[in-house]
Amino acid sequence: MIAGAITVVAATRLEARAVRRAVAGARVVEAGVGLGRLRGKVPGDAIVTCGLAGALRPDLPTGSVIVPDRVLRPDGEWLECDAVLVDSLVAAARRLGMEAERGPLVTVSVIVRGSARDEWARRGCVAVDMETGLLTAPRIAAVRVILDTPHREISEVWRHPALALLRPAAWGEAVWLLREAPRCAARAASVLAAALFAGASG
Repeated sequence: MIAGAITVVAATRLEARAVRRAVAGARVVEAGVGLGRLRGKVPGDAIVTCGLAGALRPDLPTGSVIVPDRVLRPDGEWLECDAVLVDSLVAAARRLGMEAERGPLVTVSVIVRGSARDEWARRGCVAVDMETGLLTAPRIAAVRVILDTPHREISEVWRHPALALLRPAAWGEAVWLLREAPRCAARAASVLAAALFAGASG
């Protein structure tokens, strides 16, 4: 697993910047939330999504690392993640002193809140994102770090951060997000960097 062979998909500028800082020369596609900025298919045979996720279980606090073995697509089909990429990311997290959760990720089109978290958790999913299950490629994997949790939810308005900042009701959340989101994005990128570095040196 070497950097030149991997295309990294990051939803937001924050997440893309974290990857570029951690992995010099990485091929990064800033695809937008829900791949909203993507024009055409992501290039490359091996894709890793890197960034933030929401926890579905209360035992996964902010900062938990998620490297799913499979992803539930919006159409109800399962995407089996590439085993070699998954193992590389899990091993990299462990070398950094973090134990990655390998349970299923679900990809959805809205920020999951309240009872919806319980519903997805009952289906066996541990975390949620808005991108991974929308991708198609021969090899796909994800490294995500938990931001919002059942105990600390964020508003749906943050799907469009610029608009959210125009709403005074969201300003309290903004303080927390400005502290935690960069930290979590950097953690995800550090796991990816450790995996790529190990692959390049091995």
